[in-house]
Amino acid sequence: MRMTVIGTGYLGATHAVAMAELGHEVLGVDVDQAKIDLLSAGQVPFHEPGLSELLGKHVATGAVRFTTSYEEAGAFGDVHFIGVGTPQKRNGHAADMTYVDSAVEQISRAATHDCVIAGKSTVPVGSAARLQELALTSAPSGTRVSLVWNPEFLREGHAVEDTLRPDRMVLGLEYDDAGRPTSAAQAAEAVLREVYAHQLEAGIPFIVTDYATAELVKVAANSFLAIKISFINALSEITETVGGDIRTLADAIGLDERIGRKFLNAGVGFGGGCLPKDIRALRARASELGLDQSLRFLAEVDDINLRRREYTVQLAVQECGGSLHGTQIAVLGAAFKPESDDVRDSPALDIAARLHSMGADVRLYDPQANANAAQRYPRLDYVASLDAAVTGAQVTLLLTEWREFRDMDPRHVASLVGTPTIIDGRNVLDPAAWQDAGWRYLALGRRH
Repeated sequence: MRMTVIGTGYLGATHAVAMAELGHEVLGVDVDQAKIDLLSAGQVPFHEPGLSELLGKHVATGAVRFTTSYEEAGAFGDVHFIGVGTPQKRNGHAADMTYVDSAVEQISRAATHDCVIAGKSTVPVGSAARLQELALTSAPSGTRVSLVWNPEFLREGHAVEDTLRPDRMVLGLEYDDAGRPTSAAQAAEAVLREVYAHQLEAGIPFIVTDYATAELVKVAANSFLAIKISFINALSEITETVGGDIRTLADAIGLDERIGRKFLNAGVGFGGGCLPKDIRALRARASELGLDQSLRFLAEVDDINLRRREYTVQLAVQECGGSLHGTQIAVLGAAFKPESDDVRDSPALDIAARLHSMGADVRLYDPQANANAAQRYPRLDYVASLDAAVTGAQVTLLLTEWREFRDMDPRHVASLVGTPTIIDGRNVLDPAAWQDAGWRYLALGRRH
């Protein structure tokens, strides 16, 4: 099929390349000419394992191309995927729909034939119905534009696999007053089934529902994950006070199949461009609907998450004798998670910046995210290797669980630091191995 992907950031670029891998002809659309030039040259402007190889492959064959022209996109595509951002508004917690609204309006206006718009961006519930009306009023007379909502569930660091072989797919359709898909929606569903024919043949679950349910799936999933992370971090506040091992506690409750072990990892908390933004946007939307009390608990989920950052900072201050002035601190990690260079709302980078603001000489190393981190906090001392970061450090903080950090040799690192004190902000190191190597080992969720 011939399709466009509007927005070539993390979501859009990955989706465009994955659709080409599935055999479709794809045109990526973005207003950023520099980004278009980079992608057209087969270069990915962010770190995502496996994506650059697929991009180079399909740029070479012509299966995927990139443009800034909505007119070209409107004439080319039978399906238009919307993958632009919905950032948090500057003056509140609600999602900013400016880019989504603009993309829908412009591609509808540029359409030269009947087509389907498939929204993938994470939007407030109620948006799709409004956007369908916007598409209909923007499209040329005689051109039918049908809108469906098809949320993405990709994880940074696993985005290619999650797009090609997702654990589920969801499609939201316009329903009539009787609670059934309209005839136009049924035709659009048939088109999306053709788009995802390979996945459907592989037996991947395909849930077809109404607009509102489809819009809620992504924010509901992210909010639930945030709850799980903050729950184990709340318990870690208790184990730090009364004693106990948060990892063993997580293992024990994780064996309950109703709970599961995933996302029960106590540490400095979650970050990135999705979970923090989505739980705040969901609360804001509930408030707009007059349902403030329904999701009030998400405010505490957010607070618990942020408290872990402050606790980590105070732990470092404590280990430095109560003052950070003139101390040298090694921070290992800037990205919000491993296998990514994304530093949006990163706990690691936030903690590093706070330590610097309190007078510490912070040397930071991340295998992929140094450049992005330096754009946000240029005053930190970014170094090119783990050894350079830890040399002479009075305290070492592991804040992003890259394999390079998980596999550190404690004896080698001990030979470089000024003081062998490490704060394991992700609970991924073997305490016994580090203590045997002469380290003072501290981790969140343990009594110190």
